[in-house]
Amino acid sequence: MLDLLNIFQVYLSPILVKEVDIREAQRYIKNQYFEKDSTRGLYSTFTWFIEEVGELADSLIKMNKEAIEEEIADVFAWLLSIANLVGVDLDEAFKKKYLTGINP
Repeated sequence: MLDLLNIFQVYLSPILVKEVDIREAQRYIKNQYFEKDSTRGLYSTFTWFIEEVGELADSLIKMNKEAIEEEIADVFAWLLSIANLVGVDLDEAFKKKYLTGINP
């Protein structure tokens, strides 16, 4: 028998998922995790980010596509958490750095 989580994942999740831009992703992470990230602090949050980068490296070495996807998502989420803690709009920072017409 399927439990509610399995029903959601199998039947409803694909319907609810849409494209997400950087700003929307950052807002989501802030709404979900900012209080916890603030309590943890910048140094500890950065340490979690580095741990996820290590897990991504391990996945890349093993060429495990599913794990690579998961770890890239984790690295992105933790990067957004850091950006939130230091007050950086990652969407604007990316545009400023890479979309100004000047090759970095």
